[in-house]
Amino acid sequence: MTAPSGDTGLLAPGWAGSAAAAATSDEAYLRALLDAEAALTRAQAVMGLAPAEAATAVTEAADAGAFDAGSLAGRARAGGNPVIPLVADLTKAVGEAHGPYVHRGATSQDIMDTATMLVASRTLDLVLADLGRTEHALSRLAAEHRDTAMPGRTLTQHAVPTTFGLKAAGWRSLVLDARDRVRVVRESLPAQLGGAAGTLAAFGAYGASDPAGLPEAYARELGLRAPDLPWHTLRTPIGDLAGCLAFTAGALGKLAADVLTLSRTEIAEVVEGSGGGSSAMPHKANPVRSTLIASAARRAPQLAATLYGAMAAEDERPAGAWHAEWEPLRDLLRLVGGAARDATELARGLRVRPEAMREHLDLTHGLIVSERLSAELAPVLGRARAKELLTRLAAERQPLAEAPELADADLDPTHYTGSAGTLTDRALERR
Repeated sequence: MTAPSGDTGLLAPGWAGSAAAAATSDEAYLRALLDAEAALTRAQAVMGLAPAEAATAVTEAADAGAFDAGSLAGRARAGGNPVIPLVADLTKAVGEAHGPYVHRGATSQDIMDTATMLVASRTLDLVLADLGRTEHALSRLAAEHRDTAMPGRTLTQHAVPTTFGLKAAGWRSLVLDARDRVRVVRESLPAQLGGAAGTLAAFGAYGASDPAGLPEAYARELGLRAPDLPWHTLRTPIGDLAGCLAFTAGALGKLAADVLTLSRTEIAEVVEGSGGGSSAMPHKANPVRSTLIASAARRAPQLAATLYGAMAAEDERPAGAWHAEWEPLRDLLRLVGGAARDATELARGLRVRPEAMREHLDLTHGLIVSERLSAELAPVLGRARAKELLTRLAAERQPLAEAPELADADLDPTHYTGSAGTLTDRALERR
């Protein structure tokens, strides 16, 4: 039996093969860990704490292709994290002359947290790009179907008419809300540097006259934000990531939930552009993109809950709380990255069927505009009597056009979409 290879996503079609999968792979984490180590030596060289030759040597040696992720994973059990064996291997690769400048003054959590921020920032860039593409496709749908009337549904039943343009504009609004939250978090992700207990003491011991200036130099080398304080047990960055990722999954999940409902065989008001097949039923064209997005939306809150739970971290360095973050955060990044990819495909390929929408508007023979009729009849019959009449006609399933009291009433559902068009236009003004 061969040894298991890296996680290929066999049980995770939602993110398998996505750019987010590559950005969060073991190899990507290894590259981020090495980037963090190399940047630390470069920052110390900038501050005069290490020779420039050491910074060059460490940066050149920090080539992910030269390290064995599987070996590091196995040896990580001894110390509880992969940084310890990585430092040993990198020090050996750098050589005797410059090896002492590898990881000097740092603690494992400095490197692991910083690498996590690098992986997160690189993945969020991909998510933002897909959210932008999804927003563009939804904008087109909203504008094209600004006045396409359809049944509005509340508590699963016909309510009053709305428009598909307004529905698509609502989806787009959620995508933009997600984009804004992800963008803020992406720009706020900080480097981590505090040393053994968050005091930067070791850097002073190695000769730094102003150790507190080193985190800023370190962050510049990495393209991350300089931290206000070491945040070993101040986990705001992780909480922010949990929140924006869970929100994004839920925002995309709303789009998916609506498409899943509207694409049911007996409704068929929309159809996914490229439905998936069935292993048993040749006629099926399943809404696979929506299904995968919905799956991500259902998993994300629980993963975020684990990250929020880990915020209650004791002392200056925690035992277990920090470690509990690694896998759920990576799962969240993968799920949301995959969902954003699928949302782009879904929005771009979605086929709208106005004829089905019109057919469904007429299913209740005018009852879908009973709200308007009630308002119009109240001055004539009185509010109570008007409601009683319409309730009775609804219970009897009598076409409203046959009721003498409604002989002159306008029963066309397309004439009762309120301010849907104006609201859609207003929504599309947002950039």
